Amino acid sequence: MNLDLTGKHALVCGGSQGIGLASAIELAKLGADVTLLARSPAPLEAALATLPRANAKQQHATIAVDMSDHATLGAKVTALAGSRPVHILVNNTGGPPGGPAHTADTDAFVAAFNQHIVAAQTVLKAILPGMRAANYGRIVSVISTSVKEPIRNLGVSNTIRGAMASWAKTLATELGPFGITVNNVLPGYTKTARLDQILADRSKATGKTADEIAQSMLATVPLGRFAESAEIANVIAFLATPAAAYVNGINVPVDGGRTLSL
Repeated sequence: MNLDLTGKHALVCGGSQGIGLASAIELAKLGADVTLLARSPAPLEAALATLPRANAKQQHATIAVDMSDHATLGAKVTALAGSRPVHILVNNTGGPPGGPAHTADTDAFVAAFNQHIVAAQTVLKAILPGMRAANYGRIVSVISTSVKEPIRNLGVSNTIRGAMASWAKTLATELGPFGITVNNVLPGYTKTARLDQILADRSKATGKTADEIAQSMLATVPLGRFAESAEIANVIAFLATPAAAYVNGINVPVDGGRTLSL
C-alpha cells in the first residue's frame, strides 16, 4: 500500500489544535511538508514545534489568518501556493454556536456560510492551479455526522455542514478528471474543544452536569467512548495518500458506530 507523501505539500486549516493538528502530525509522519493555517500566531508556533520530520528535506510552516477575512485569506494562500504548490487540503473549521435552527438569527447563518463555504472556496481557488499542474490533489473536508443525521440543538451547524458536503460532492465530479479527489470525513464525538463547548452548552440548557450529558451521549456510541483526535486524523491522512486514489466523493463517518444510517 502506497502511503508515501514525500514531496507532497499539505495545507491544514484549523491546524493549531484538535483534529487539525492531529491530521498535520499524521501527514508529516507520512513525509508531507505541512503548512498549518489558523487565526492566532502563538498557538500556531506551538503546534509547529510538534510536527515530526520523516526526512531531512521536509519543510513545515504556518499561516496566521482569520478564515472569515476572505481577502487576506486568499492573498496569503495564493502567495503560499505560488511558492510551494499545495497538493493536499484539509478543510477544518470550528463549528457555529449551538441552538435550534428556528430561533437562530439570520446573521448566524450568514456568518457560518462565510466561515465555511466561502472560506473553503477562497482557499480552493488559490491552490487548484498547483493541483491540476501536478495531476495530484486531495481535498478532505472535516464536517459532521449531521450530514447523515441532523444533531439536536445544532441547527445552524447542521445546515452549513450539509452545504459543505454538497460543495464537496459537486467538486468530486468536476475535479476527478484532473487526478483530484474530494472527500468528507464525519467525526463523531471527539475529545476536542468543540466537544467541551457542546457539553457546556447542553449543561447550561438542561441544568444537568457536563458528566451527565457526556454519559447520555456515550450511551448512543456502540464503542462506548469518545474518539481521540488521532483516530479521526488517521482516516484523513489515508484519504490524502496515493493509496486512496480511487476514493472520491464520499462521506466517511468516524464515529464509533453512532450514526444509524448507512
